[in-house]
Amino acid sequence: MGFLTGFYALFFYVAVLIFLVGVGHKIYEYARTPAPLKVPTMPAPLTTTGVAWRLTTEVVFFKSLFRANKWIWILGWVFHFCLLLVLLRHLRYFIDPVWLWVDLLQPFGKYAAFGMVAGLAGLLLRRIVVERIRYISNPSDYIMLILLLIIGMSGSMMTFVKHTDIVQLKAAFLGFLSLNWQYNLPADPILFVHLTAVFALMIVFPFSKLLHAPGIFFSPSRNQVDNAREKRHLAPWAAKLEN
Repeated sequence: MGFLTGFYALFFYVAVLIFLVGVGHKIYEYARTPAPLKVPTMPAPLTTTGVAWRLTTEVVFFKSLFRANKWIWILGWVFHFCLLLVLLRHLRYFIDPVWLWVDLLQPFGKYAAFGMVAGLAGLLLRRIVVERIRYISNPSDYIMLILLLIIGMSGSMMTFVKHTDIVQLKAAFLGFLSLNWQYNLPADPILFVHLTAVFALMIVFPFSKLLHAPGIFFSPSRNQVDNAREKRHLAPWAAKLEN
């Protein structure tokens, strides 16, 4: 085992641990946060099924963003959809044998990287050019976009410009998963840039605005039924006080 392989193996474990524990803790906090008032954004669904459909349209189609700004919706939806394809394509590095549907996704995930980078570039340009967006942007907003751009561009370079040894790469990562470090990572500088950006993003994810991914499911303005007239709303802590 080489030094770089050992370093990135430890980096991988630390990143995964921080990501899972951090995101899990935030989801626990979201679930425990009381919602003492009925505050659904109108027009709100009147049934639980309606709430589920509303959340589905928000998560899958970005419905409210579509209504607010079509250009931002295009950039955001293209980026997120292409990112999903890219992530699903990368499952092949962690499973053996590769599932059929993952194998069928390979050509789509490969070219989805271009859509991912294009969407990210548009969102970054928006933060720089649009004055009101630039005014409310924090350094972390730029850092997240730049990290994602580095990931997308370095991944595309390994696919279309300078190929890395994916057989050796898969063997190394399967070894990481089984705590068997006998296979070295390919000696590819672009790969190391890619992995560094991916692991760094995983580490900062639980402390960033990227938590909107699980957070949307816990938003009271999205997940509440508009039944304030039919049923009295009591937060769990308030119900205990009444009893």
